[in-house]
Amino acid sequence: MLRRILLASAGAMALAGTAYAADLTPHPPPVMLLPPPMWTGFYIGLNAGGTWSGSNNANIASVPVLADPTGVVSGLAVLANGNVPLSSASGFIGGGQIGYNYQLPSSWLVSSWLVGIEADIDGVAGAHGNGNVASVGTFPPAITVPIDTALSATKSLDYLGTVRGRFGFLWTPTLLIFGDGGLAYGGVKTNVDVFQAAPTNGFIGAGVSNSVSNTKVGWTAGGGVEWMFLPNWSAKVEYLYYDLGTVTTATLLNAVVPVAPVAGIYALTHTSTRFNGNVVRAGINYHFNWGAPAPVVAKY
Repeated sequence: MLRRILLASAGAMALAGTAYAADLTPHPPPVMLLPPPMWTGFYIGLNAGGTWSGSNNANIASVPVLADPTGVVSGLAVLANGNVPLSSASGFIGGGQIGYNYQLPSSWLVSSWLVGIEADIDGVAGAHGNGNVASVGTFPPAITVPIDTALSATKSLDYLGTVRGRFGFLWTPTLLIFGDGGLAYGGVKTNVDVFQAAPTNGFIGAGVSNSVSNTKVGWTAGGGVEWMFLPNWSAKVEYLYYDLGTVTTATLLNAVVPVAPVAGIYALTHTSTRFNGNVVRAGINYHFNWGAPAPVVAKY
């Protein structure tokens, strides 16, 4: 009997040891599953690229300001009309942006869509356009002597800012294709010079406008792609078209060397220059992603 009890005890101990050894079998380490990229949240970044103007001309229109029955003043004003082609105002553009994205929740069955708003301000370097037009003409019967007329104009864009709404589609969890549009504003500058002379009788008339600097407000639209290459970092490439409208300057033409019947101020010149153009730029953003879900740890 004692022998049977000892054998049974030994067998039970062996089975318990086997089960304990099985518990000591190593398990694979827990796997940390990263959550999908979170686009929702604030971001801030930098951008740089190029810009070029869409309109490269200045329209100059002059009208007489003196009543002259001989028609000489009217003739001089007519000869001081024209269109001045300008060189392309292209240059470097660079600055910063801040924005907010909202990725639509999956419960809406549209989790691949995103809406947001972005504001940026960029400095512009080298975007200056200028041009000159010279002509020799008469205005019979009032003006029969040749009148030399020279028209010159310049335009420049000093800075450009936008406030845009964004709407995009997540082609993949990390690749966003978006379109945007909204308000644009920029610092513009323009200048025009007008010179007239009659070498045969010594008449000289000229008008010089001071540089007109102003902030113009208009609109912008465009689109691009943005890639989130790290959980909090993205890179983008985008195109924007902007239109700030037209700047009009006024210049008084004055008889510097008068010849009867032209004396003193004889004409008023208006110059219209449109400020619109294109921007292509690349940028990088840091996403704060406050409230993003924590990584999920898979246990075995």
